Amino acid sequence: MGTASSLVSPAGGVGEVIEDTYGGGEACEIPVEVKPKARLLRGSLRRVGASRPGGLIGASFKSTASVQELECVAEYERLKKEYEIFRVSKNNEVASMVKKEAKLDRENKRLRAELQKTYQKILREKESALEAKYQAMERAATFEHDRDKVKRQFKIFRETKENEIQDLLRAKRELEAKLQRLQAQGIHVFDPEESDSDDNCTDVTATGAQSEYWNGGVLGSEPSMGSMMQLQQSFRGPEFAHSSIDVEGPFANINRDDWDAAVASLLQVTPLFSHSLWSSTVRCFIISTDETQTEVDIFIRNYSPKLQRICETMGYFFQVVNFSAENERPLKDVIKWEIEKSSVVILLLHLTLPSCLLEDCEEAFLRNPEEKPRLIYHRKEDGRVSSVSVQQLIEQISSMNKAKMIDHIGGVEEGAYEIYSCVEKIIKQDILGCEMTELEGKDLGNKEESTAPEEEVFGDVLWDAHDEQEQMEAFQQASNSTCELGFEKYFERLNDLVAAPAPIPPLLVSGGPGSGKSLLLSKWIQLQQKHSPNTLILYHFVGRPMSTSSESALIIKRLTLKLMQHSWLVSPLTLDPAKLLEEFPRWLEKLSARHQGSIIIIIDSIDQIQQAEKHMKWLIDPLPVNVRVIVSVNVETCPQAWRLWPTLHLDPLNSKDVKSLISAECNFANVKLTKEQEKKLERHCRSAATCNALYVTLLGKTIACVRNTGNIDETLQQCFQCQDTVSLYRLILRSIQESLQSDKEKGLLREILCVIGVSHNGVSESELMELYPELSSAVLASLVHSLHKMCLLTYGCGLLKFQHLQAWEMVRLEYMEEGENVIYAYRQKLVEYFTMQLSQDRVTWRSADELPWLFQQQGDKQKLHKCLLNLFVSQNLYKRGHFAELLSYWQLVGKDKSSMAAEYFDSLKQYEKSCEGEESMICLADLYETLGRFLKDLGLLSQAVAPLQRSLEIRETALDPDHPRVAQSLHQLAGVYVQWKKFGNAEQLYKQALEISENAYGAEHPRVARELDALATLYQKQNKYEQAEQLRKKSFKIRQKAARRKGSLCGFALLRQRALQLEELTLSKDTPDNARTLNELGVLYYLQNNLETAELFLKRSLEMRERVLGPNHPDCAQSLNNLAALYNEKQHYDKAEELYEKALDIRRRALAPDHPSLAYTVKHLAVLYKKMGKLDKAVPLYELAVEIRQKSFGPKHPSVATALVNLAVLYCQMKKQIEALPLYERALKIYEDSFGPMHPRVGETLKNLAVLSYEGGDFEKAAELYKRAMEIKEAETLLICGKATSRHSSSGDTFSLKSALSPNIFLEHGQR
Repeated sequence: MGTASSLVSPAGGVGEVIEDTYGGGEACEIPVEVKPKARLLRGSLRRVGASRPGGLIGASFKSTASVQELECVAEYERLKKEYEIFRVSKNNEVASMVKKEAKLDRENKRLRAELQKTYQKILREKESALEAKYQAMERAATFEHDRDKVKRQFKIFRETKENEIQDLLRAKRELEAKLQRLQAQGIHVFDPEESDSDDNCTDVTATGAQSEYWNGGVLGSEPSMGSMMQLQQSFRGPEFAHSSIDVEGPFANINRDDWDAAVASLLQVTPLFSHSLWSSTVRCFIISTDETQTEVDIFIRNYSPKLQRICETMGYFFQVVNFSAENERPLKDVIKWEIEKSSVVILLLHLTLPSCLLEDCEEAFLRNPEEKPRLIYHRKEDGRVSSVSVQQLIEQISSMNKAKMIDHIGGVEEGAYEIYSCVEKIIKQDILGCEMTELEGKDLGNKEESTAPEEEVFGDVLWDAHDEQEQMEAFQQASNSTCELGFEKYFERLNDLVAAPAPIPPLLVSGGPGSGKSLLLSKWIQLQQKHSPNTLILYHFVGRPMSTSSESALIIKRLTLKLMQHSWLVSPLTLDPAKLLEEFPRWLEKLSARHQGSIIIIIDSIDQIQQAEKHMKWLIDPLPVNVRVIVSVNVETCPQAWRLWPTLHLDPLNSKDVKSLISAECNFANVKLTKEQEKKLERHCRSAATCNALYVTLLGKTIACVRNTGNIDETLQQCFQCQDTVSLYRLILRSIQESLQSDKEKGLLREILCVIGVSHNGVSESELMELYPELSSAVLASLVHSLHKMCLLTYGCGLLKFQHLQAWEMVRLEYMEEGENVIYAYRQKLVEYFTMQLSQDRVTWRSADELPWLFQQQGDKQKLHKCLLNLFVSQNLYKRGHFAELLSYWQLVGKDKSSMAAEYFDSLKQYEKSCEGEESMICLADLYETLGRFLKDLGLLSQAVAPLQRSLEIRETALDPDHPRVAQSLHQLAGVYVQWKKFGNAEQLYKQALEISENAYGAEHPRVARELDALATLYQKQNKYEQAEQLRKKSFKIRQKAARRKGSLCGFALLRQRALQLEELTLSKDTPDNARTLNELGVLYYLQNNLETAELFLKRSLEMRERVLGPNHPDCAQSLNNLAALYNEKQHYDKAEELYEKALDIRRRALAPDHPSLAYTVKHLAVLYKKMGKLDKAVPLYELAVEIRQKSFGPKHPSVATALVNLAVLYCQMKKQIEALPLYERALKIYEDSFGPMHPRVGETLKNLAVLSYEGGDFEKAAELYKRAMEIKEAETLLICGKATSRHSSSGDTFSLKSALSPNIFLEHGQR
């Protein structure tokens, strides 16, 4: 038997190593297999025996231990083993827990790191939000700060109109016939030099104003006791007649908006001017006899081209119309139409006057309601006497003073030259309005500098007058209709859109082609302009696809410029199409914050715009609260995304409208229809295609052209076969062809329509005469008259174009069915014509518009590239703002911006080699400057510097280093450095330009003001606000003085003729309309500060109204109120008090207790009482003003708070502080609820409360209130010094950051 110790596994055996708890950490092994029990016991006994001291070695089992002891030992070993196993498992669990703990710790650290990052991100977002908030507040302050600029600009505008109208009225009074007629009526005529003292002064301020800045505005204020401030709403001037316009009246506020509304209202006193006043064509209609035909031929051959060049340089066409031969004379209707369209009519007489010309002479000279220029050339011979008819006609015309006379004795060559000289003067002075520009040039003594580019005077804004002219004519054309078509139900829906609360998406006006969408929108615009003069309406009528009017970039640019024009701001405007699209909503927001009425944007036929959804995406963005958008589309072509907008669908015409429209056309032509014919028409016009407005109009015109009943039946049968507008147009065209006498005329008709159809924007009559030399004036006039009468052609910006898309489509189907070859041939004819113009160095706006577009349509990239490198073509496109169009051409030829810039520069270098002489070098410098500006607008600043520097070098060399054009180059170069953030270089260049301009023009010239403004802007960018403000004040004073000598040419001509018409009107019989006109003339003179003449007209208006309407009529109260305002201006307070009291008495009896006009009179009389020291009389009127405003606006409206403050200030002046305290507290609560706790009005009211508390002895409360007021004031000052925004409420009101003192608060104001 072996010993028990032999059962222990050797050290290298397989087992699990565990940690020995008792043996100091030594390793031991646990057998994997369990040994037999007997052997295990023996081994155990042997170990036990060996371990006992004195034990017997080798004793037998029976002799040494009992069986129980062995069992205990075995149990002990088993328990010990189990314990070891348990201990190992627990240690393993602990190790696992330790690992988990480490993992959780790592996860915790990671989460804490992410949390820290999230916290930092949120913190940064919070800081960004705060920064955005502060920036918004800064923008708000800037908008409010800019308000002062608007007021200053208004003074310039106002004084300009003063000077213009005074000059016009002075010229009219100098006419002897006019003086005799006025004196016969017993009217005293004032000499403007005596009555208008402003003619000889250089700085005009409103009476009582404290400085040249108009500190009134939306928050005017009135002097009050101590440091008290009385808040007033905007002061008002004389009001207009309630019978014609809104109760507020266009003269409710004395600012530029009201002046515009005043002019618009004056234009509506009698019928508007005809198309000839606004036409882009100078039409010279010549009436001549056989005896004077030689002078006519010499004039047309030698002098007509010279006049054409003069007109072309001003952007006008020149057209001579002369029906020489008897057999070529067109119908009387055509001649009458030509006379109506003409700008000037020339009659050439010698000894006799044929009877066939007598009616033409009477139409042109004796029936000339618009007083357009007329000229009579009478060639006399010694010993020969003119016929009786000639003498009688000349005497009649002379007695009416209707024409200029040329009595010529001599040869026909000299006579033709005299006619040319006189016509040239008429065109320049009376038609194109160049007289003032030339006078300026004479003053400077430098003819070259007499005409300043428009963008130089009005900033770098590039304005295309032709685009604006086209829209004006499109609006007039769209509003023409022979009868009303039952649009009242649609007007109500459009009115609901304007009155609906914001936000609201655009309104979609939909309908089929020819359904009357344009007519509806134009009629509604007229109604809005009449009844809501404070509403700003921006409209755009899109013409034919691919025409200029359908180019999205030009539309956005035009609308942006209209916004800038209305806000009276001239600031740099990007021409980059993408940036322009981004900036338009900002300009809209800016103007909406300033404008106190609604802004309505109307775009007709928006679906005709190229890529409308892409370029009109601003429509889907939230609009400012006072902005509404209306767009019209054809049902078939409306983009899918827009169909979700609110839609106003035009229904087909009902039978009543169809009948009235056809009857109106027939009655106009004295054509009678039978009952049977009317029934047939009613049955025919029942489908959607045959009962739209355009189809029915064409149907009526077609029937009206028929004279006898038999032909009417035949015509009706032909019309009934036409089931749509295009087929009806085709029938009309064929009827016109049948009326022509020869195949030659029919061929010319085809040529004219096809050439117009393939052109970009149309073709002018003068261009047609040059394209087709065989085309005589008589034939052209007859064809155009027929096509215009039947709604095929119309005029737009002096060009003949299709009146409707259906007419264009009909011409394509009728004449161009053969395909692209026909279109290419006609386009090639236009290409050759305009290319010939370029070869003759005749680069006009027409060649720049048509030629690149024609090459683009033909796909001829090589010729397009060559055309674009004609520097004068590109210069013309750029200066007219057709930036996007120019870029699209370059993209078509595959050139990017940098390549284009390099090619232009290389082309200029080549052109420079051929330049010789001073004139050509000056022209070269202009081209370099244009290129530099173009590249600057593209953002290629580094490439823009080189051409601008070259322009500067050429001008310094060719002219003189101190020449004004050098200053112009310096100015443009400095502008590049400003954008480049190189302010030091820019400042140096601006200062050099300023010095040159002051030396050349004097210190008070507009160009000096321009440099001062540029420097001020530069200093503002550098945060040098004090220096900037000083320069702006100096610039303002210069512009204020210069504005009296400078005016808008178009407005000058318009107001000139209109003022003469109105003055003629005042001599007629007593009627309410004439009384209204007299009142408006008085208001016009009042706005000029010509108070004496204003008093004359206002008195005559009052007398006429009292005779016609009775002394208690509300219109008499209006005249009394206006006279009172005038006497208050003259400081005749007793007279003003008497008139105000009479006006108040009438209005109290005639008007509702809360009527705005009553509130105006109450307020003005109350302020007058206070000014005169009659405080007891003023109190009940101030209390009544509070009551009226509460009824009108509700008890929590800011207007009520303003009235409460005014009443509280009055109580303070009367030492009734106890009555004033609750009024101030109530006003403070209203202001805080309406505007927030940091609004300037809250601060002003707190300051007044602080003064009240101080005077009451509550010094602690006064200090607390004053501290709050100063905190608001400091915040306001901080914002103004930066750049802050207008607090524009949801109701569309705009509130000023400043409350300026203005003692003149007697002018009426309107509702807030």
